[in-house]
Amino acid sequence: MRTRYGISPWIDLTPGSRVPDYSRLRGAHTTQVVIVGGGLTGCATAYACALAGVKTMVIEADRVGRGSAGRSAGLLLPEPGPSFLDIEHAHGLRAARAAFDSWRRASLEGAALLRRLNIKCGLEPVTPLIVANRDDERMLRREFDARAKGGAGGTWLTRALLGKLTAAEAPAAIRMRDAFSLDPYRACLGLSAAAASRGAAIFERSQVKKVTFTRRHVDVILESGQVRASTVIVATGTASLEFRQLRRHFKRRESYFVLTEPLPAAIRKQVGRRDTTFSDTQRPHHRVRFTADDRVLVGGATQDETPERKRPSILVQRTGQLMYELLTMFPAISGLVPEYGWDVLSGETADGLMYIGPHRNYPHHLFALGGGGDSVTGAFLAARILLRTVQGGAEKDDAIWAFTR
Repeated sequence: MRTRYGISPWIDLTPGSRVPDYSRLRGAHTTQVVIVGGGLTGCATAYACALAGVKTMVIEADRVGRGSAGRSAGLLLPEPGPSFLDIEHAHGLRAARAAFDSWRRASLEGAALLRRLNIKCGLEPVTPLIVANRDDERMLRREFDARAKGGAGGTWLTRALLGKLTAAEAPAAIRMRDAFSLDPYRACLGLSAAAASRGAAIFERSQVKKVTFTRRHVDVILESGQVRASTVIVATGTASLEFRQLRRHFKRRESYFVLTEPLPAAIRKQVGRRDTTFSDTQRPHHRVRFTADDRVLVGGATQDETPERKRPSILVQRTGQLMYELLTMFPAISGLVPEYGWDVLSGETADGLMYIGPHRNYPHHLFALGGGGDSVTGAFLAARILLRTVQGGAEKDDAIWAFTR
């Protein structure tokens, strides 16, 4: 079997008959809210706005769902990425509690929405774990104690209890709840269709060239058209060239993922329960999950963005590296072949948290930027916060996601 490099399995394995074909934007349009970015965040926000009766338009430069969402690990996780201790040290206990609580609720709300809309994306509950590397048990215990003190929840697992969930060697772990696995590409396509059915206009292959604003409105200018709106929502993952002033808030990073061939029956019994997903305490961390057809997905090797001409060779190297590291976790998979190896680009903030909301230098703009490739929960959190802001009803706890935090 030859490894397919640079191709997301979520996109590759979706039949063409299930992929909608939206038209290019042409001519002049007027709307209340225009969303730049047709990923999971853009589509979830479009659905939320359209459901609330807001006239909404989505503009995607490529194809809907084929950016970072369709190249992610395919998980709704209950924690925002950085540790509770890191957020507490940077912003205080109340902010850490608010960040974890709002992110967990977004995971549950996202899963509930996908079920309510009957979107066929393989949504299943999983048990999320953070496992300690050999020398990190004390560090992880401090994190657990901080979460317990802050009311963030979780259960401490010793090696004996952990062994019932996974065969990966680790001295201890934190077990959480309210996590789900899914096919993120199909989830995105389903949400775009749901938004369109509620009246949202969606355009693909429509590259934004410039965004200008006055006191009353914003103009989004494209190669073949223009959109005038009361508000533009920028959901492009990281700050694009149109927003150079914001790029200093983000470090462009590459993460890598590998999906193996299906596990033979004899090996399945030796890797532990497959309704789990775990990350470890290594930096950068690894992310491991299993798919419904008994494949193993491993992610990690995150690094600063590399020159485009070097990426193909680096992708091959990182795929081999991740397979070797997966083998050290599960020696029983020796001989297993990687079927897919791909990368995803993200915008990493200084504290690891997304930025969601307005920025003082950009009137009539709202942003949903940042986040890594492990979890797509931020899309549903952003949709909730952005709709509230459009309607003028932001909540106090939204401040932890603001540029002013």
